[in-house]
Amino acid sequence: MPPSGLRVKSPDLLIAESGADLEGHGLKRTMGLFQLVCFGVGAIVGTGIFVGLSDTVAQAGPAAAVSFVIAAVTCVFTAFSFAELGGAIPVSGSSYAYAYATLGEGAAFVIGWCLLLEYGVSVSAVAVGWGQYLNELLAGLIGHQLPAALSNAPGEGGVVNLPAVAVLLLAATLLVRGVRESARATAFMAVLKIAVLVVFCAIAFTAFRAGHLSPFASHGVAGVTSGASVAFFSYIGFDAITTAGEEVKNPRRTVPLAIMICIGVVTLLYCLVSFAAVGAMSADAVADRPAALSLIVNQVTGSTLGGGVIAFGAVVAIASVVLAVMYGQTRILMSMSRDGLIPRVFERISPKTSTPVAGTWIVAVVFAVPAAFVPLDVVLNLTTIGTLAVMAVVNVAVIALRRTRPDLPRPFRARLFPFTPLLGVGFCLYLMYGTGPATWAQFAAFLVVGALVYVFYGRPRSRIGGAADTDGPRVPAGAAAGVSTPGGE
Repeated sequence: MPPSGLRVKSPDLLIAESGADLEGHGLKRTMGLFQLVCFGVGAIVGTGIFVGLSDTVAQAGPAAAVSFVIAAVTCVFTAFSFAELGGAIPVSGSSYAYAYATLGEGAAFVIGWCLLLEYGVSVSAVAVGWGQYLNELLAGLIGHQLPAALSNAPGEGGVVNLPAVAVLLLAATLLVRGVRESARATAFMAVLKIAVLVVFCAIAFTAFRAGHLSPFASHGVAGVTSGASVAFFSYIGFDAITTAGEEVKNPRRTVPLAIMICIGVVTLLYCLVSFAAVGAMSADAVADRPAALSLIVNQVTGSTLGGGVIAFGAVVAIASVVLAVMYGQTRILMSMSRDGLIPRVFERISPKTSTPVAGTWIVAVVFAVPAAFVPLDVVLNLTTIGTLAVMAVVNVAVIALRRTRPDLPRPFRARLFPFTPLLGVGFCLYLMYGTGPATWAQFAAFLVVGALVYVFYGRPRSRIGGAADTDGPRVPAGAAAGVSTPGGE
């Protein structure tokens, strides 16, 4: 028997537990390709473009569109790996499940721990941004805002950020009602915010001035590269598509296709928005202006009405990110709970709604606390390094699975293998290096805590390790045990 931390859970067992291409584990397959693409767009397009564009322009100048392309290329390498693994192992665990199938139980737990940064901390930060845009929308509509004491964290002049708490609880309410309802809401919001950005481009291009693009790379190559690091935030979230693996129709085809469509649509949209923004207003005027899109529309139209429409789009966009990211977090926790590595409450599925009701409410309440009381700017770099670490592991996992399970059906195969996953690892490590020594120290401490939680809680309760399960087996009859070392099956 291999050491506990190196126990590998075979893809066959992961797929059998999830119900393979049938209904499994109490979840229902209700999402088609359109709904899944909208879900992916909902998880990606939000604060990164509505707020972060001005930060990218501040670094790259008029060449901001190039920075978005570079960031997209970084994500594309990893997207190939996610697409291959999402088609080969269509389960809810996403990166956690892929690590379990290739690198072992210990690595899988640490990846799940890192996903708390990518999903949990980011959803709290996004909720804070939603509260800020809601105030901006209220000011444009009725001329009044919520009191600062009730719309800001203590460190930002307030007492409690109630809008941030409200959007988390609203998202949880929608999620527990059922995947079909959540998918419809996400699809509506995704289409709406794309339409708002298209309207922005149409307005901004009417005021386009070629002189605003000269000099194009005003801050040099270093500025464009730095802008790409900032723009990377705008793409975080596409991996949430793979967390829907057990609730998607024909997941082996749908998941890979949705990933590639999302990356293509979002990249095109980001480049158009950044190019239109800098063309309509000089880079110096756009830089470091959080509400730059509203400002540009107001200037071009000579009215605050257009800016109000953009603010409305931002409110919808950020709300859809909260919904999609919270969905992904609950499904990953469900998979970890299914394996016994975290408390069982997260795997309980309501027979009425076919959703993890208790787990969803726990996630909402836990992450509402930092959203309400903590300014989260100080942990954004920590969130980034955690996300990049997860992406690097996924690229390693696709290489490992090609070696250990060459026979596994793969509806989508990463192009130019093994160069694309290796380049994915390289780009991720490069961006991780750029986060700085302080972030590395915080990340190391976070990993140590995660390792201790695994050693003292997860490992003794691991179901694949033989821990007692009074509720009976979690694997359909006839499924193989599927335990091995990382070196082979």
